[in-house]
Amino acid sequence: MNRVKTTHVKHTLKARLALLVGLLLLLGACSNKRQTPVRALYYWSTTFVNDSLKTHFYHQHGVQRLYVRYFDVVKHPDKDPLPNATITFNDSVPQGMEIIPTVFITNDCMRQPATFAKQLWQRICQMNETHGIRNVKEIQIDCDWSKQTQDIYFDFLRQLHKMVEQAGLKLSVTIRLHQLAMPVPPVDKGTLMLYNTGDFRKLDYQRPILDPDVVRRYISGLRAYSLPLNAAYPLFRVRALFRGGRFVGLIHTKDEYPVLPTDTIAVRETSLTDLQSVQYLIMKHRPDVHNEIILYDVNNRNLTKYPFHTYEKIYNP
Repeated sequence: MNRVKTTHVKHTLKARLALLVGLLLLLGACSNKRQTPVRALYYWSTTFVNDSLKTHFYHQHGVQRLYVRYFDVVKHPDKDPLPNATITFNDSVPQGMEIIPTVFITNDCMRQPATFAKQLWQRICQMNETHGIRNVKEIQIDCDWSKQTQDIYFDFLRQLHKMVEQAGLKLSVTIRLHQLAMPVPPVDKGTLMLYNTGDFRKLDYQRPILDPDVVRRYISGLRAYSLPLNAAYPLFRVRALFRGGRFVGLIHTKDEYPVLPTDTIAVRETSLTDLQSVQYLIMKHRPDVHNEIILYDVNNRNLTKYPFHTYEKIYNP
């Protein structure tokens, strides 16, 4: 009887051990499973229009968030930083969609004391109230800060974060590739900007918007970067004007520059192959960055650039 009992106990222990191992493997698989990416877009225009094409794209692809550029903050000579290019809302924002007010701040503003955090926050709140924008859980600041402006920029972010946090909101910032090697800003999350990675001033350079080779050189420390991140990818194209092989400027509007018969207009656009190559690199180094994917930006050309299944591949790499 004792031998039978001992054998029974051994079998019971083995069964429990097998069950425990199975549960651990199951939990491990669940923890490694990436969540379905949140789908988002940047709206980077001075006029907000909610036409049928945009509405169709939002519904067709299940877009959940719009990062709407509210205004820029720029430095004028002998003046404090001031708002510029404020967006005009010709239509209401889509019902049920989360809106993230976004403000672009030029780097030269950071040479001034970061005392405009309160004014900036009040202006955002006023615009939300004026235009009936209710579903706001986060605001974002876009600034290409440098080592020289980092301290004062981070001080500005700390002040702003206190106000945003008191209102129950999150504060996020854009993170450029070169900033991954710099200290982490004092905010809740960051958007890794995977566009404008190269130099538009070189006529023979074909990939200034997104170059996988450039991205590869910068993301070695991505795993160790302590800030939660999402990713922004480009849909846009750029036209660059060259005269005698020298860069004149980027053409945004039809009559922005006089174009001579001997000038060259170089059209730069990201190929789908390059975009997906960068997405593979990000997945390899840090998959959670793709928990939210933002496409830049909303205009009717960008939203009709690819067929339906291509946008779906980009949103769910």
